[in-house]
Amino acid sequence: MRSLTIWRTLLGVDKTVVEDVDLDPATGVFVASVRLTRSMRNRCGSCQKRSPRYDDGAGRRRWRSLDFGTTQVFLEADSPRVSCREHGVIVAAVPWARHQAGHTRHFDSYVAWLATKTSKAAATELMRIAWRTVGSIITRVWADTEELHDPFAGLTRIGIDEVSFKRGRKFLTVVVDHDSGRLVWAAPGQDKATLGTFFDALGEERSALITHVSADGAGWIATVVAARCPNAVRCADPFHVVKWATEALDEVRRAAWTEARKQARLNESRTVGRPARDAPARPHSEHAKLMMNSRYALWKNPENLTEKQQIKLAWVVQTNPALGRAYYLKEGLRLVFKLPHAEAAEALDKWVGWARRCRIPSFVKLQRSIVKHRAAILASIEHGLSNGRIESVNTKIRLITRIAFGFKSPDALIALAMLSLGGHKPVLPGRV
Repeated sequence: MRSLTIWRTLLGVDKTVVEDVDLDPATGVFVASVRLTRSMRNRCGSCQKRSPRYDDGAGRRRWRSLDFGTTQVFLEADSPRVSCREHGVIVAAVPWARHQAGHTRHFDSYVAWLATKTSKAAATELMRIAWRTVGSIITRVWADTEELHDPFAGLTRIGIDEVSFKRGRKFLTVVVDHDSGRLVWAAPGQDKATLGTFFDALGEERSALITHVSADGAGWIATVVAARCPNAVRCADPFHVVKWATEALDEVRRAAWTEARKQARLNESRTVGRPARDAPARPHSEHAKLMMNSRYALWKNPENLTEKQQIKLAWVVQTNPALGRAYYLKEGLRLVFKLPHAEAAEALDKWVGWARRCRIPSFVKLQRSIVKHRAAILASIEHGLSNGRIESVNTKIRLITRIAFGFKSPDALIALAMLSLGGHKPVLPGRV
């Protein structure tokens, strides 16, 4: 085999002639001088169409390639400009690198694979590049992957949610495919306009094919879905509905704790310093302390309670009937989601009547929300849909957010999330 053919194989370049190779022992940099074959010359860097040559551009240019062991490798070639009818005067395309990129395609693929598999420190130290450079590479790789694969193909059942990615209430709106569990779309923002861009990208034809949409009770999601997906059944996520009840219960618990502390201040005189070890317990203070520590006993499902928490729950129900009633209301709503659809509708109506008469303000308010979302709640029970897959994706995005800390914009974070969770993970060069 000819030496130049060997060099072309080692460098991973096609439709390219290796003219010369040189190793600088002082800097430890390996430079391969290359030129394009006749068929690849004078092509537009953006659309790859043949175009008349304009000028020599900035002269010779270098691209970072994959290292040879511990030695850095660069490709060096002329970078003329061409005059494209569509894109104007533009740098000519090269087969080994993307347009306006300073790294070869193999280098980009290697970095993208590392970013989805390893830590930030490992990727930057191994490839000897800055973390911001990793963000640029990921964005380029995902843009090419998105062109090759249609992320909206076969989309019929979707889940919509938001996840925070930065302090200061910075959110991403994410859309997940229920059938495959893959992330199909993400964008910065948490409002109607942001979600509207997803349906703009999806198009009216494919929006009409969406049959089910699961989401929490956010009004901005419901409004956009109703307008853009007229044939879709909207399903309320059971986890968020039960969470509403848990928050209402916690409101009652905090009020009971505040009242217990107030009684302790009124009925028990405070002494200077720490009380003696053999001093009798102050009943009102003990009551307030027990009420404060009852949070997890009230939050957890009955089947998951420890023996100690069961005793504490029994004490709460006995000493504070209003809080006990709020706990049973929360559990009653949770049990509705375990019933068959035929029984769930009747059980939900009974629960609404119970909450309406309970004289607990937080649950009276909650039943209005339940009545408002009744159709979506029953639809989630009938079709067995929840935001479980979406919450799983959100958890992984939060982990990716920690890895992606330091990126200049959310675009690189979204690209990394799409590469990791979108069903088209990058592969290492030379692997099938």
